[in-house]
Amino acid sequence: MFDDVAERYDLTNTVLSFGQDRHWRTATRAALDLKPGERVLDLAAGTGVSTVELGRSGAWVVATDFSTGMLKAGVGRNVPMVAGDAMHLPYADGVFDAATISFGLRNVSDFDAGLREIARVTKPGGRLVVSEFSTPVFGPFRTVYMEYLMKALPRVARAVSSNPDAYVYLAESIRAWPTQEQLAERIAAAGWKNVQWRNLTGGIVALHRATR
Repeated sequence: MFDDVAERYDLTNTVLSFGQDRHWRTATRAALDLKPGERVLDLAAGTGVSTVELGRSGAWVVATDFSTGMLKAGVGRNVPMVAGDAMHLPYADGVFDAATISFGLRNVSDFDAGLREIARVTKPGGRLVVSEFSTPVFGPFRTVYMEYLMKALPRVARAVSSNPDAYVYLAESIRAWPTQEQLAERIAAAGWKNVQWRNLTGGIVALHRATR
């Protein structure tokens, strides 16, 4: 499915999020507090647009994604790219100073196993940031957002995406996703410490931070 949407993936995300995707990437980089020379895993990196943003910190960042089509679509970005399964990462234990996964944890078939695997490849004391769609905290706004998600988003996707049906899955997976509190509990259960979160755009997105 992700191979099929790769060609226009970044454009579609910008349109569907009304340009907020750029703000979310910047916030993710700030939350990781990266230092020049650190080794960073950007998991579910897609075409590498998030990897480029993280690299502005001076850290060495490797894009890793299960979809080779997505990685091929971003090959011109000239960042390190590795095809890999989030539940069986092709890296040794404790090699990364920090790790992040943006809008991809929902797509890991066993995301608890994925969180444990990210912990395995992260050094003790290393940082994790999960940027993921979440639950708006203000009731009336949540109602409007869910209406957009289930009705308007698929129609917009038909106009701009190379595979509109994939965005029906997107809407359904967001609606079924754990709340901020529930996800924090799952992150902690996977071996991460000091789990905190911050809402972005009224809770449409939440940044969960933790340490190894």
